[in-house]
Amino acid sequence: MTTPVPGSPLPDLDRTRFYSAGAYAYACVRQAIVEGLLTPGRRLPEAELASWLGISRTPLRQALSRLELDGLVETLPRAGLVIASLDEDAVVELYGMREVLEGTAAGLAAQSATERDIDRLVQLAASAAPAPGDGMALYRLNRAFHEAIYVAAHNRFLLKTLQALHDSLALLGPTTLTAPGRPDAARAEHESIVAAIVARNAGAAETAARAHIRNGFLLRSRRRSDAAG
Repeated sequence: MTTPVPGSPLPDLDRTRFYSAGAYAYACVRQAIVEGLLTPGRRLPEAELASWLGISRTPLRQALSRLELDGLVETLPRAGLVIASLDEDAVVELYGMREVLEGTAAGLAAQSATERDIDRLVQLAASAAPAPGDGMALYRLNRAFHEAIYVAAHNRFLLKTLQALHDSLALLGPTTLTAPGRPDAARAEHESIVAAIVARNAGAAETAARAHIRNGFLLRSRRRSDAAG
């Protein structure tokens, strides 16, 4: 079986909050991809997905079309619709854009963050660390921290772009935060970013954020190289 069978846990989303079955399906499948339940290369048979979600195929097709436009799924010859995979060039491009945009977001946050934004960032940076091997908990805390920076930048277009880029990280496989020593290193990097934002030092915030993304890229590259070797 290449997709979750009916009865497998669905993403924790309130269906009544969505305006249509297609919107609900889009959110569920997107979250399943982002959280690693549906992994790169896995086929997406419509019948199984529709049964899993409890909807008909028409809204499911609408959802899958949106996900294909987002770059999270793709159509391959003979395989049909699958969860997208990223080649080496795409990984370099993804992290290159993240470094630029995350740096910009941190710099803007240093200039525009409200006291409430700063309180949220301080709280997340100081949150108790999940167990080192709990990849999903580490991923969720890390995502919450980065999204708090995006919000604190107070630029709706940057926010939307960075959220889409962050979703694409799911196509790279397991989070690098499970690597030995990385949780502590990432925590220290987060604290440096927050300290610069609190000090309203846009240049330092951008530099710290860029270094954080660059360190993640170097670790990701080593992991992919080891797996290939």
